[in-house]
Amino acid sequence: MNIIDAASDRQVPGHPDLTWRWYGLEGMQPGLLYDVLAFREAIFVVEQACIYHELDGMDKVAEHLVVNCKGDVAACLRVLPPGSRGKRARIGRVAVAPQWRQRGLARWMVRRAIARIRQGDPAAGIRLDAQTYLRAFYVSLGFEVCGEEFLEDGIPHLPMQM
Repeated sequence: MNIIDAASDRQVPGHPDLTWRWYGLEGMQPGLLYDVLAFREAIFVVEQACIYHELDGMDKVAEHLVVNCKGDVAACLRVLPPGSRGKRARIGRVAVAPQWRQRGLARWMVRRAIARIRQGDPAAGIRLDAQTYLRAFYVSLGFEVCGEEFLEDGIPHLPMQM
């Protein structure tokens, strides 16, 4: 898998300093890959004070949505194809830099991920494990809770699907 978007970087609507692109792991230049992994580690391991294996092997099969601001990673997420972790496609590792939070960027990214999944398979089910405090956010995007709350790396989560 290489760069999945053949087009040049696109601007994020309403945010003239932000551009976005989909990548396969092999399509990322080493510097970008390093920046994405360091960005995710800074949020999921350091900021959330959660020691876990951020590199879980799933990035190899994922499509990665990367949002940049003048060369710096501002946000990212990944989409796992159906069959890689269950029957449904999965959205995960949704991360937004502190300075870009509360501006609608996460909502925009998750909508892009849903559209990307639907483009590949209109009937595909989508699943994610949401941090419990984000339940209302994901419900507003069309997800429904599909199981009991559980702890993942010490943080309460809810399984959700659409």
